[in-house]
Amino acid sequence: MAIDAPIDVAIVATSQTPSYRHFDDTEVALIMDCVNDVITQVGMDRHDIDFTIAGSCDYLSGMPFAFVQNIDAVGAWPPVYENHVEMDAAWALNEAWIRLQHGDIKTVLVSGSGKSSPGRPREVFHLQTDPYYSAPLGLDSVSAAGIQARALIDSGKASEEDFAKVVSRSRRDALHNPNAQVAADKTVDELLAEPYFSEPLRRHDLPPISDGAAAMIISTADVANDLCDSPVWIRGIDHRMESHFLGLRDLTDSPSTRIAAENLGIHDSPIDVAELCVNYSPEEVILQNALGLPEGCLVNPSGGPLAGHPVMATGLVRVIEAAKRIAAGHAQRGLAHASSGACLQQNLLCVLEGGDV
Repeated sequence: MAIDAPIDVAIVATSQTPSYRHFDDTEVALIMDCVNDVITQVGMDRHDIDFTIAGSCDYLSGMPFAFVQNIDAVGAWPPVYENHVEMDAAWALNEAWIRLQHGDIKTVLVSGSGKSSPGRPREVFHLQTDPYYSAPLGLDSVSAAGIQARALIDSGKASEEDFAKVVSRSRRDALHNPNAQVAADKTVDELLAEPYFSEPLRRHDLPPISDGAAAMIISTADVANDLCDSPVWIRGIDHRMESHFLGLRDLTDSPSTRIAAENLGIHDSPIDVAELCVNYSPEEVILQNALGLPEGCLVNPSGGPLAGHPVMATGLVRVIEAAKRIAAGHAQRGLAHASSGACLQQNLLCVLEGGDV
């Protein structure tokens, strides 16, 4: 449900690690770099932050309650007021934003982290699918994305060339992103000449396997300008979901994304930049159709998840990338999107703006 927030909230500090193919140290070390960075940016002591929340996934490490050790990165003593979501950290941001609406706290530290390199994501994320029919079959995320791509092609809504255009632009834009893991300047024809990985998808249609983390500090308006020179205002967040049973959904469309966009009024003013959680190239075609972004809107100028996919931080990175462009004055109004589950099952949208409250 969209929340009509009476309390204005701003992003006052952001940080992210590069997307590593393999990070040799622990997940705690990844998070600690980001946490130290954002705290330094706002000039606060970490224990002055009112609330801490993180997003991660125990399945990635294979250890129950693995997220508990990540608290070491934010300072476990004295005890901190904190929470955790077993989701991408964009959903941790959603909870943090809601928490600030209570009016009794002013600052929240949000972080997300994931190391995909120790295992095979295809063997982990099929556990997100329907537990009665899909998961027992071992329907992994790549195969599900391939089914979605085939549905798009068979319906006439997209072609393999359309997928290659997404990859070509994304990987080219990633050349200017120091945090990208994969970047290249390849034409559509060069990409189409590459072999299939899981037809109709080629390897470049898939996200790289990445390790990484991200963090941000958000605050209420009465302290935002004291903490940074260019706060980026969160004008609204909306999260919608669809059935986890793929047979009940039109895989060529994303009604949950469309509903969220309508509730946030994204068409009330121009959107200058949109960072979309395009984990597989066909997803951008679906999201673009659902969102109806205006001509001239920059889509994934960072390269998006096709250039770096630190699972459980990827959605939060979309918010960070959009916020960075707004804070730098390259955009006035932006949209960030995060997804979770197979074939865009869950979708979260966040509208950001620069300027005064």
